[in-house]
Amino acid sequence: MLARQSLVRAASRAAVAPGAAPTGARNMATLREIELRLKSSMKMIASTKLAKAQRAMNAGKEYGLANAEVFEHASDKAGANKLFIVVSSDKGLCGGIHSSVSKATRRALANDVESPLENDKSVDPASPIAVIGDKSKNQLVRTYGSNFSMTFNQIGRDIPTFADAAAVADLITKSGVKYDSVVLVYNKFVSAISYAPAAMVVQGEEALKESGTCSRLDAFKAYENEDDATKDLAEFSLANAIYAALVEGHACEQSARRNAMDNASKNATDMIASLQMQYNRGRQAAITNELVDIITGASAL
Repeated sequence: MLARQSLVRAASRAAVAPGAAPTGARNMATLREIELRLKSSMKMIASTKLAKAQRAMNAGKEYGLANAEVFEHASDKAGANKLFIVVSSDKGLCGGIHSSVSKATRRALANDVESPLENDKSVDPASPIAVIGDKSKNQLVRTYGSNFSMTFNQIGRDIPTFADAAAVADLITKSGVKYDSVVLVYNKFVSAISYAPAAMVVQGEEALKESGTCSRLDAFKAYENEDDATKDLAEFSLANAIYAALVEGHACEQSARRNAMDNASKNATDMIASLQMQYNRGRQAAITNELVDIITGASAL
């Protein structure tokens, strides 16, 4: 009697599906429930980071709008020396967001039809390049390594700040690189699921000085700015533009990372379902073969 009860208990334990909680366990999550909770938590964290990045982007856009108003009537020399600043980051696992700015930079330097500089096809292919982020640096160093004037990393690990942008602008100003304008290549935020590479042109100190001779507006000449004030304004405007590009690129990166994680989860679910189906078919075929062997042996007797 005791042996029969032991066999019944052993059979009931063996019948429990893999990953499921034991029959007598209470308040114990199954493996599948834990996986679902982890996926939900990761998606919630990514959504929270995206919301913070979007708030910072909306605040940072004001800096870009202020820059556009400052340089609206500044002179723009055709074929002037340009310094390209490529804005990316050090982190991956976010789709092709870094490749987009790298491709846009290559098109701009090659004066391609799809260049982000739509109205300027006189870019010197030997123009100096400054790269923010290791990802785009590794992609551009193969073809334009000789153009690199400086590179930056460890920027944008969290939400970029104006202090980060000001430090980059200060180093560029003190580097001795000669330029008449700066072209910022960055990712422009379109929606929570899409982005597009864009270019922002920031005029240099000489353009501000020459704006007084522009027939459209006397611009800064009316305020009798001194050379030091013009230099400070040019550096501050460059920091404004870099900050606007950093926060918008960070928002695009968080959006792309959330979408990449979501797509990876869906692909993994499809793969698990396919492998489970393959396993079930193999198991069923093995059971069928064993039954055929048993029936054949029984009929032979």
